[in-house]
Amino acid sequence: MVSVQHNFPPLAGADSADIQRWLLALSGVFAPAEIGLIRQACEFAAPLYHGQTEVTGTPLLQHALGAAAILIGLHLDHETVAATVLHAAPDYLEDWAEILTGRFGRNVVSLVDGIARMERIRLFSEVRGEQDKEQAAQQIESLRKMQLAMVEDIRVVLIKLAERTQTLRSLSGANAQQQKQIAQETYGIFAPLANRLGVWQLKWELEDLSVRYLEPALYKQVARLLDERRVDRERYIADVIAQLKQVLEQAGIKGEVSGRPKHIHSIINKMKRKGVEFGELYDVRAVRILVDDIQSCYAALSLVHELWSPVASEFDDYIAHPKGNGYRSLHTAVTGPRGLALEVQIRTQQMHHDSELGVAAHWRYKENRKSDAGFDEKISWLRQILAWKAELADSGSLQEQFRNELLQDRVYVFTPQGKVIDLPKGATPVDFAYTLHTDLGHRTRGAKVDGNIAPLKYKLQNGQRVEILTAKLGAPSRDWLSPQLGYLKSARARAKVRHWFRTQNLDVSIAEGRDILERELHRLGVTDVNQEKLAQKLRFDKPEDMLAELGRGEITARRIAAAIMQETPAKPAAKVHAPRPAMQGHSSTGVLIEGVGNLMIRMARCCKPVAPHAIVGYVTRDRGITIHARDCVFMSLVPEDKRDRLLDAEWAGK
Repeated sequence: MVSVQHNFPPLAGADSADIQRWLLALSGVFAPAEIGLIRQACEFAAPLYHGQTEVTGTPLLQHALGAAAILIGLHLDHETVAATVLHAAPDYLEDWAEILTGRFGRNVVSLVDGIARMERIRLFSEVRGEQDKEQAAQQIESLRKMQLAMVEDIRVVLIKLAERTQTLRSLSGANAQQQKQIAQETYGIFAPLANRLGVWQLKWELEDLSVRYLEPALYKQVARLLDERRVDRERYIADVIAQLKQVLEQAGIKGEVSGRPKHIHSIINKMKRKGVEFGELYDVRAVRILVDDIQSCYAALSLVHELWSPVASEFDDYIAHPKGNGYRSLHTAVTGPRGLALEVQIRTQQMHHDSELGVAAHWRYKENRKSDAGFDEKISWLRQILAWKAELADSGSLQEQFRNELLQDRVYVFTPQGKVIDLPKGATPVDFAYTLHTDLGHRTRGAKVDGNIAPLKYKLQNGQRVEILTAKLGAPSRDWLSPQLGYLKSARARAKVRHWFRTQNLDVSIAEGRDILERELHRLGVTDVNQEKLAQKLRFDKPEDMLAELGRGEITARRIAAAIMQETPAKPAAKVHAPRPAMQGHSSTGVLIEGVGNLMIRMARCCKPVAPHAIVGYVTRDRGITIHARDCVFMSLVPEDKRDRLLDAEWAGK
């Protein structure tokens, strides 16, 4: 198993001797050529960062190397370390990409570019006070999504997390306003990102340091209580460890037992959630048992419960039911020695390794080696988080569960005020405008993207800032409804445009629809029809809706005619021997039909009748009257119950 290097030495200062000592410590971690690249990055950054400080007042190079030390402790590769050292180069160097590519290669430059793009998000990440809690929560969550959606290489996110951790370690050097703003941003965005990626070391530190500045009084109170009882607690834990080691050895279970450090944020969170005081918490005193396999986990759990009475409802099996972010362990609370509450965590060495470093411990970028199923599974899971095929929902206690949210089909852009807008991938400025407000969409006439004029068909990219140019009074274009023209991607925006056209000149559309209906009734020889039933048949709530769509051309006259024929029974034909009424005026086909109006008439394709052969008319449901020869085979096939549809017909002029 890879050993976990928790505390790689940070840089003590920013002078040349300190840097050389720091580089010397890398000899046990990287190959000489890899150290050479990191050394080159330090030598390049030293004069570039000279005299520059981080927001906390820390020299910029010292800050960069401190972040790099965190990533070395997480077993990141040498390119990641070099990119971390160079992360601020774009702020102080023109044509930085070209210069760095020649010196450090495309991989390092790609990482530096990713860090720069993530930094753009930070500039817009303030959640304004006028927003209600729900709006603020949505804005923060959108920013979290954007952080992952904007990067193609997970190492960029890990660099940013390490860099933010280093900032919080020295945050006391910033002013009070900066402390609160950075702590709030960290707690709302970066700590949840560390949690979702499974980088627990950084998650806990980011949370603790954030709470230190967000709730200083409560933080100091809990820290003082932990410190005041430290000696007694350490003695108590030492006795518990000795007992557990003894029972494990007697049972033949190979295991390591240690005290588990308590994180102040976790204590404060639990106090608030359960509404209890510090002294009532079960897990202020806690130990951890590490064993070789899962079977030994449950065997050790049995021994713990035999040794001390378990506390009801304080057992969680995260081995059988892992957390959504992959965390696995057994958690139990017992009434330990002296009747004091004690928490015990039991897990395998591999589970502990994963819980400490998460996926980052397994990350090796484009290594040339044989495929390993376990490793590939980790990488697959990591890529799934980056694509965000399953969006993580915070349950309130930092336990993550999965729900479907296909983020790879989304794009995140900013309003001029810094609000994040979530759009479908391929969305345009017109989609953006309709997402903000329907009226804004209707009045859209142009757009600026990152300060530059952009066409309305432009496909927006993650992290861009979009501004809509409008007319005082305006209306959407019918071109926007054409998928081929590419103005709209969002179905919701398209529906808003369509609705606008539907509601314009409604009275005119209804009147035109009524005229069309009357013409169809006359053409079909139908004197009247129940419009309520006709509208229902065509699935409209009321006749006015049907008439409006007919007037706008959204339903065809042919469809109306078919519905009319189905609703109106055909009139029975007069008997042949009855006195024949005068024939109507001849149609364009040269055929006279018995006793009906100007119906649509077509010649049958089966017999193709021509004068002077005897003919007969047949009333169809949706095609008017079809003319057949009297001796057509079709006539012999008409069933008895349909023969009332036969009408006498003759050629005009006969």
